[in-house]
Amino acid sequence: MAVAIVESTRPVTGGVDTHLDTHVAAALDANGGVLGVESFPATGSGYCSLSSWLGEFGTIGRVGVEGTGAYGAGLARHLRSLGVGVIEVDRPNRQLRRAHGKSDTLDAIEAARAVLSGRATGVAKTADGNVEAMRALLIAKRSGREAGITCLNQIRHLGFTAPDELRERFQSAPRTALAAQAAALRPRPDRDAVLYATKLAMRSLGRRVLTIDDEIARLDAALAELVTATAPGLLGLHGVGVDTAAILCVAAGDNPQRVRSEAAWAQLCGVAPLEATSGKVMPCV
Repeated sequence: MAVAIVESTRPVTGGVDTHLDTHVAAALDANGGVLGVESFPATGSGYCSLSSWLGEFGTIGRVGVEGTGAYGAGLARHLRSLGVGVIEVDRPNRQLRRAHGKSDTLDAIEAARAVLSGRATGVAKTADGNVEAMRALLIAKRSGREAGITCLNQIRHLGFTAPDELRERFQSAPRTALAAQAAALRPRPDRDAVLYATKLAMRSLGRRVLTIDDEIARLDAALAELVTATAPGLLGLHGVGVDTAAILCVAAGDNPQRVRSEAAWAQLCGVAPLEATSGKVMPCV
């Protein structure tokens, strides 16, 4: 009696087009043939179902995931916990999109083919340590700084257009003292309506800036602690402070070994020089 042998050890390459609520996965064999395409919810149980589904076709080699720093972050962590290599896939092939239109199925297949062909080789950031914590703090600090600048500009503008009594008071106020001076205003509703409303608005903005400054100070302290624990050598370099060191760490990720050379690091940071391929090129002197 003949016995059917299931080729359960054949290598399988996966590709995933990630979204907020669902992920579309594709499985390819070693020759690039499509074994299957399926959609899964972007939840913990969905990640388990996706990896189990890929495993049904054979031994999972590498999986190309779009947006490992965004919608695909949770899936990437799950796959790494299973020992699966996760490759960052930036975007689908544009020529394929122009020829066939936008399709989650095609995007998932193209992500897998990018890995299988070697077009996508960048190991995804693990985002599971101090560097990921730095990234979160930098986001909050950056938005806080931008909000503070906006409030200060609004205080200054309100001062320029305020009634004379208030305008003269803030005309020569230094920027460093602007928020505190505005926060100390005492608006009285029994006076001129415009004067009262302007003082109230400026006080609100001033207090907002002071609150933001306190928040940024706490974020700075947490950042300094993380940078000192993770890359103290960076702080010893001339011109490198806590913010710059944190930004460099975030660029490298929690698994800096993924950046294999100085040239790869320069390309990652966008500072790799490119040789001119057309036009006149001035010789270096």
